[in-house]
Order: sequence, then C-alpha cells, then structure tokens
Amino acid sequence: MTRMIERWFPCKEVSENSGAGWGSGNAEQNLFPWFAQRPTAQAKAAVICSLLPWPDDEANQVRLQKLVREAMTGRYAAWRELREELVTDRVPSVLDPFSGRGMIPLEAARLGLAAECIDYAPVAVTASTLLTEFPFRDWRGEPQLPFEGHGVEELLGHDRLLGDVRLVFAEVQRRITDKLSEYFPSSDGRQPWGYLWAVALPCQECGRIFPLIGSYQLRLAKSVKGTKKRLGFEDSGQSFYIDGRSDGTFSAVVHDGPPRHLPTLTAAVGPDGKKIAGKAAICPFCSHVHPTATHRRLTNEGLGQDVLLVVADLDSRLGKVYREPQKPELEAIAKAKEALSRQPRFSPTLPAVPDERIPPGNNNIIGPSIYGARTYGDLMCDRQTLNFVVTCQVINEIAGDLRHAGLSEDYTRALAGYAASVVARKLRRSTRGCTLQPKRDGVSDVYSNQGSLVFSYDFFEAGIGLGPGTWDSISSSTASTVANLLAHVKGAPASIQRGSATELPYRTASFDAVVTDPPYDQMLAYSDSSDVLFCWVRRALSNTWPELGVTADPHGTQEKALEIIVKRVRGEAPDEHRSQDHYDSMMVKAFQEMRRVVRDDGVVTIVFGHGEPEVWHRLLTGIERGGLVMTGSWPANTEDANHQEKANIETTLTMVCRPATADRPSGRKARVEAEIRAEVRERMGLWERAGLAPTDMLMASAGPAMEVAGRYVEVLDARGEPVEISTFLPLARAAVQEAMAVEIDHHPLETFDARTRFALWWVRLYSRQPTAKSELRWQALAASLELAEVRNLLRDVSDGCQFVQARDLELEVGPQSSVIDVALAMARAFGDGLQAVGETLTRSGRDVDDGYLWAAISFLADHLPAGDSDVISWNGILRNRAGVGTAARTAVADIARSAEADMQLRLL
Repeated sequence: MTRMIERWFPCKEVSENSGAGWGSGNAEQNLFPWFAQRPTAQAKAAVICSLLPWPDDEANQVRLQKLVREAMTGRYAAWRELREELVTDRVPSVLDPFSGRGMIPLEAARLGLAAECIDYAPVAVTASTLLTEFPFRDWRGEPQLPFEGHGVEELLGHDRLLGDVRLVFAEVQRRITDKLSEYFPSSDGRQPWGYLWAVALPCQECGRIFPLIGSYQLRLAKSVKGTKKRLGFEDSGQSFYIDGRSDGTFSAVVHDGPPRHLPTLTAAVGPDGKKIAGKAAICPFCSHVHPTATHRRLTNEGLGQDVLLVVADLDSRLGKVYREPQKPELEAIAKAKEALSRQPRFSPTLPAVPDERIPPGNNNIIGPSIYGARTYGDLMCDRQTLNFVVTCQVINEIAGDLRHAGLSEDYTRALAGYAASVVARKLRRSTRGCTLQPKRDGVSDVYSNQGSLVFSYDFFEAGIGLGPGTWDSISSSTASTVANLLAHVKGAPASIQRGSATELPYRTASFDAVVTDPPYDQMLAYSDSSDVLFCWVRRALSNTWPELGVTADPHGTQEKALEIIVKRVRGEAPDEHRSQDHYDSMMVKAFQEMRRVVRDDGVVTIVFGHGEPEVWHRLLTGIERGGLVMTGSWPANTEDANHQEKANIETTLTMVCRPATADRPSGRKARVEAEIRAEVRERMGLWERAGLAPTDMLMASAGPAMEVAGRYVEVLDARGEPVEISTFLPLARAAVQEAMAVEIDHHPLETFDARTRFALWWVRLYSRQPTAKSELRWQALAASLELAEVRNLLRDVSDGCQFVQARDLELEVGPQSSVIDVALAMARAFGDGLQAVGETLTRSGRDVDDGYLWAAISFLADHLPAGDSDVISWNGILRNRAGVGTAARTAVADIARSAEADMQLRLL
C-alpha cells in the first residue's frame, strides 16, 4: 500500500502554521526547556500522512488531501474524521526513537494512536513524560491534596490535573518564602524583585578590587507623551556608576537618566593606540586596562568575588525601579553563604550543591568554564544556589506529603515533575549568564545562544517575590501552558522509555510507522547543553524519580557513550568519542533498527534539516546502509534560523523511506540517471498541483532520485565501479530545471553557457534575496561546476549570500567571457554613458545583435527588483539598444582606425 506521504504532503500548510499559533509548538515548548524545536504542524502532518493511504482513485486522493488540510487548521481539527480513516481494524502504532521532548509522539498520542517514545537523554525523557503521558491520564480517582485552599473536588479528568498543578505551585511558593525570607529581606514592607550583581577582580596595577560591568543602564527612559499619559510626568529612566573611594572601597551610585560614565568592561585601546580585542576591564581607581586574556585568567584562577551592587523594586507607577542596597540586604548575603554550607544532602550520592563536573572540551558550550567554573555548582552566586537548593528540598517535601495523603506514586511523580519543570525553566533566567535587559524590562536567557550557556561578569538574581525570573512568575507561566495543553484534550497517553535508537526494545515488524527527527550532525550537543538542567532536576525529583539519580558518566552528568552527535570540541578533550565516524556509524545502526521494527508494509519518516551537501550525502548513505530506500521528500520552512552554525537552515525535509527488499538487481548509472529524470518529470505534475515553488521542487527532487536509485542493490558506472547514491542528488536538481523548460526570450536555458545558466537559474529562484550559502554549493553541484567558477557571482551578506551587484564584480571582459559577465560589465559601464557600454560590448567580441546577450539582459531586468540599480542600467541599455549598437560600431571603427594608424607608423 502506497502511503500518502510518498505522493503528497501539505508543505504549504506546514510552512504557514510553523511560525505561530497552534502549529508552532510554542505552548508545548514552554513546558520544559529543550533544544530541538520541532513545530507541531510538521509533527502532525508527518504522523497522519505516514499512516493514511494514497488511493488509486483520484477522487479519493482529493478527499483525503482535503481532510489533511482541514486537520492543519487546529490542534484537534478534524479529529473524529481522522480517527475514522486511521483506526479501522486495529489502532496503528507509531514509534519515535529520537523523541527529544516528544513533539512527534505527542501528535500520535493526541489522535489516540499507540505512540512510543525513546530518547537517550534523561532530561528529554523527563520532558516528554510531562508532555505526552501525564496530560492524557485520568486522575479522577486520586485523593484530595493535603494543602489549604484545595477547592477543586468538582474538577474532573484533565481539569483535576490542572487544578492540582496550580495548588502545588502555590504551596512551593509559600514554603520557599517561609524558608528564605531572612536571606531576602523585605524593604518598606515590599519584597524586591531582584538584585544586580557583578564579579569583582583585583586590579593588576593598584591591587584594589573592582567590579566588571558591561552596562550601567538600568531602566530606559519612556517617551514623554506616553509617560505623561500613564504617569502624569516624564520618566527619564535610571542608570548607575561605580564610585571608587580613596580608602579602596567602592559602591554603586544609582541616578536618574542615561549613564554618565563608561562601564568598567568596555572596548578600549592599548598604549600603542590600537584597539584591544574584545572588552577590556578598566579599573575605576587607577584606570589600568586589563585585556580580555588578563581578566579571564584572573577569573579562571578563582580570584573573582560576587558583589551585590543594585536592588530592583516593583513600583506601582514606574514598574521596575532601582536603588542602592540597604544594610540588612548586605548582611543577608553573608547569612545566605553560611546557610548554604549547612544544607543537607539530597541522597548519599547527591550533595546539596551540584558537584557534577563540567566535562572537558566544553568551552564553546558551557561558557562559564572559560571563567573558572569547574562544576555545575559553580554557575551561581551563593544566594542564588541557596534559593535553588531550598526549592528542590521543598518539592521533595511536598512529594512526601502527597504520598502521606494517599496519592498514588504515579500522580505524585506527575505533580513533582511539573514542579521540577519550573525549576528547569527558572534556570534559564538564573546563573551568572543572565543579565538585566532594560529594553525588555526583564532578565536575559542563559541559553540566548541556542544550546550554549553564556557567562557575564554582571548578572541578575531574581528574588523570591514577584517579577520576571521568580518562582511566582515562571510557575504562573507554566500553569498557563498546562492549561493550554489540557484545553479540549483528546487522545491516549504515550509510552516513554529511556534508551538508544541503536538498540530498540521492540520485536521485529511491530510498528506501522517510525516517524522521527534525528540529531543534526554537529548542530547541537543535547546532553552537554542540558547537563545543568539534569543536575538540578534530579535533585528536585530525588524522592520521586530515583532513576535520575543514577548515571554511569564519569563526571556525574548525563551519559554520553551512545549519544549520536558530532561533538564540536573547544579545549582539551582527550577522551571525546563523538566524532563524525561515531555519528555516521551510529546513525546506520539506528536506521537498521528502524528498518527492523517497522512492518514490511510500513514506512520510516525522517525529518531532517541541514544546509551542507556533505551532511546530506552522509545521511543518505546512512539511510541506504541501514536498509532503507527513500520514496518521497517534502520541504517546509519550519526553522527560525537561530541555530549555532553560521549556515543556518530555514527549510527541513520530511523524507519517507521503505524497507529495502533483498531481491533488488544491480543497475547501471546511465539507466538510473534516465529513470531519475523521467521520475522527476512525472512527479512535477503532483508538485505543481500541490503548489510547490521551484525552490521546494528542488528539495523534493531528492525523494524520486533516491527512490529510483534504491530500486537497485548497487549502481555501477561504465567501468563497473560502484556509484555512491548521494551523487544522484545534484542530477535530480538539474532534472527539475530541465523539466521546467525555462526559456530566456525563446532561448532554452540549457543552451546558454554554464556560468550564465547558473546565474540566470539563481536569479529565477532567488532574485536578489539573501540565501543560505549552502544553496550556492547545491546549485554549483547541480550545474556540474566547481564552486570557484561561480563564487564571484554571489556576494556575502549577513544572512548568507545574494546575487552580485555589477559595481562589485571586478573583471575584464573579452572574447572568452560568458554572457552573464558581459551583461554585468555593460550594466557597470552604463553610468559612464552609452559610449562606454558600446566599448564594453566591443571588447567582449560579441555581435551587437547577439540574441543570447539581449535575452539575458531582458531576463535579468524582469526578475530583479524594479528599483535595483542594475535593473535601471539594463532597462536604459534596452531602451537605447540602437544607440549601444551605434556606439559599438563606432568603437569597432575606432579600433580599426587605430590599428591602421599603428600599421602605418610601423611601415614608416
């Protein structure tokens, strides 16, 4: 049976819904931090299209396409109709062996299918359990919670879970306030929102201690009009500066208005007048300049001291207001340090403060390790750490109270787990990596660089009251997320296990579909990035999720022996095994396991996004060696380009594979190429009816290319040598171009020279739009050109590359020049008049009536933006074509006369 995903996929609807609303997955992602952010629209489409059939009857095809499009209008849209189509004689089963936070299994669970999740990272397993299992359980038989203000006896089913989650969150807030109030003293009866700290270092010139601060701005000024309307007066904002006293001490001075001084951590110049790389630390006492290497070395040597500088209050009129700390607040810091030293262990193996070591080679992922952090307990100041320790203790206490009240072990795990999710989310607004953000009136995210933990000398500590980053704020947001997820909830709980995709604990041929989003090469180091979450979540759940307390990792963090990534190492890491060979070999094993557990008539659907052709080649080779044959691929714009790599991806492919049969024949390269071209031409009718743009068709072409190549156990060239399957990808892209039969003013595109063909096709696809540099490599491969042959036709921009402006292309035209080079040179010469254009045409050796040249110029003028300077030049040249011809003929005559004069001189 052919599955729908092998012939059609709602690419347009997935792209439209992935950015915002139900299909973005933002609500699901807000429940627990994780780094693979698969949109629910893509996950839902991948699941249902992998299970629905593709009937032979065209009317039925249209009916099912309409049903899927309707399903893409909401989280539970067309739920009953989908169930009727999917669940006939039995409930279909779906497996995701790289489940991450569980976005793909969640969509299967929402349909009430048999959904199975596997992931290797304990943090991911925790997150997916909270998302894909507990919301679908019926908790109505559980006893009432033993906390004051329960009042939810009338709530049933899923509403019961929401009510109890809110009650547990409120109880955590009450208890941490009781336990921590003496370390976070109130002022004038109000609890401060938070506290601005900085790391202080000794000056290498005068020896005095001074804090390193990157910005003195606290609150931005509000517009006069807006402020007067709201407050009745102008808000000029607030700033501060460091006052270095003669006795060697310092203090922060808060004032209204913008900053009056340069911060102590800023760009500077050295004694030679040259700019110092990075930011230098400047002593406020003696103005000595400490380059980055110096202040980083001092911090690494353990000479940094955390100092409290400014306190943030909440004001009913102004919102966030700032002041100098008062004496009780300064005294509370020493008390918190002493209290932290007295905190009991969570278990025999878990001390109060995390002692799990930051593994070597992580300087690029765990930024604080460059500045002296050696364990995950080193990431915060003492009072921040105390706050997290007490919060984790409170969650364990509450879990004990729930057990004592008779709640089941599963429900206790669920409620404690949601409380731990708040701890994990709170970590994103904590540690020395989180700074005050005046523009947002909040606190920055420690994962602001995607999966890398950042470090800052000045950092913000959220308090125990109200405001961004506090338990109250984050737990309220989490409760809203749970409410969103439980609204009109339908389906059945998924089953989640921790394990490796290379050793699946299922019998052979047990799943109707495997749908997965595997790790993208070296895009993210999932376990290393989430180890800080692991360290604190395992403490918060030490009494309820004991499995988190066990690890074989030598550093005490999450196990990494079987993690399938390419680890980008920065620093010393002699034992790092997660190499490219490791990734490639483990992916082959994972694909083999998927091939084993899927039914003979089932499909394996793989969601993958990467810009580099080399990574795609390796992936497709792994799929082939794993015993799978790709039978379809569908592009969708689902990424927000916030990955760590410079070659960011915006488009992902949803690829469908079938188990390869054992009786496939050998094939010959020429025949396979002909079959690929024919298959691409046949598929283009489907793609056009589905509304795919040409760029989408280029990506979709991988499906038929791999399907054709997969019909053969091997493909041999004319000499009988095996051909790598990935070599057919550029051919498939070229086949799309051929099948589109693009004409340039009645001249077939393929009749132009190769460099011009590349340029015109690029402009046809992307005009002057910035495009990922990886697409340059793909297009060069498809054109059978070396990158160097076309690289200067694209210029680098911040978002990738774009078609070059004529003024930026430095080359001299001659009789060997390609059409595109002559066209660009003529546009560049237009500013100097028609005579210059004619002389350029003459130097090229082309006839004034060269049809290819004028066709290319017309095409470029039509396909580039109307106000583009080159378009203006080309339109001017086209309007004055006769004048260009006259100028060219004049130039030819001038050259002839000059040559004749030279000849006469030589004869004399």
